[in-house]
Amino acid sequence: MTERVVLLVGTRKGAFVIESDAGRASWQVRGPLCEGYPIHDMAHDPATGRTWAVGGSPWYGATVFRSNDLLETWQQSSAGLAYAAGEDALKSIWSVAVADGQLYAGVEPAGLFRSGDGGETWEHVKGLRDHPSRPEWQPGGGGLILHTIVPHPSDRERMWVGISAVGTFETRDAGATWETRNKGVRAGYMPDPYPEFGQCVHKIAMSAGQPDRLIQQNHSGVFRTADGGATWEDANNGLPSTFGFPIATHPREPDTAWVVPLNGDDRGRYMPDGAAAVWRTKDLGDTWERHGEGLPQKDAYLGVLREAMSVDTLDPVGVYVGTSNGELWASADEGATWTDVAAHLPAIWSVDAFVLDA
Repeated sequence: MTERVVLLVGTRKGAFVIESDAGRASWQVRGPLCEGYPIHDMAHDPATGRTWAVGGSPWYGATVFRSNDLLETWQQSSAGLAYAAGEDALKSIWSVAVADGQLYAGVEPAGLFRSGDGGETWEHVKGLRDHPSRPEWQPGGGGLILHTIVPHPSDRERMWVGISAVGTFETRDAGATWETRNKGVRAGYMPDPYPEFGQCVHKIAMSAGQPDRLIQQNHSGVFRTADGGATWEDANNGLPSTFGFPIATHPREPDTAWVVPLNGDDRGRYMPDGAAAVWRTKDLGDTWERHGEGLPQKDAYLGVLREAMSVDTLDPVGVYVGTSNGELWASADEGATWTDVAAHLPAIWSVDAFVLDA
């Protein structure tokens, strides 16, 4: 059966759908779509064929776009996407995830919403903002946002979320209560570098087939856990910096992951020395290897945001990286070599890759 690879790309000026066959040698770009809205994240559910794009506008507020035909047509819905009267208004939606027939959205100011009807209506998962630490939550440089949602693949009661600059939380009762999961994660900018919360987690990913093994890219490095976040250890070994945003894991190999290190939080936040590279580990952070073949190695002052890296499920796995300069790069050999897919998009905020049977 013929397969095609689809990239859902969220940008500062709408969404794009970019497609190729399984060879991944040439690509067709469609967009901009959902115009008028910055799109922070996108997701596709192969079980229903439905696609979502989420974001927010300073003029129109937070919204969800829903489509049954890969954004050829779409509907908007924000019914129920609001905190109770007297609380801060939602500024934007920063993440969207599908889990066991439910749809979840992470928002700014930080909180979690859930939909049981495919995003037509929403309810607030109140337990997270009821956590005792809530009065002390502080925003990161990009705001107080819930940007990462990691559902457990088989236990619908469990989920992890990441909030900047608050840290990681886990629920084991479908969101009724939450526990901090930050022990061992460094917050180098804090008086106490290992607080219970206050870490600026940038992105969390799960190891294939081993849901208690997580790896995160953080403001202060890369960290991994083997016990669902109860304890973390440093996994930054050999990386050129302790700062970066995106992280992605292999769909079948539990020890393989990719990151894009940047030169530091106060030094421009671009790829070190202006030489573009994606780093891969095959031992979950014991060692890392640099891959830059095909990427610009001179005067490439590129940044990559937290949602702007994704992988497909083909063999070998395809890896995709979008930059804040509007360049989209693809690797058809698990990150070893790279080619450009698009060079002049608006600033890219998210990339989501998946494979469809044509």
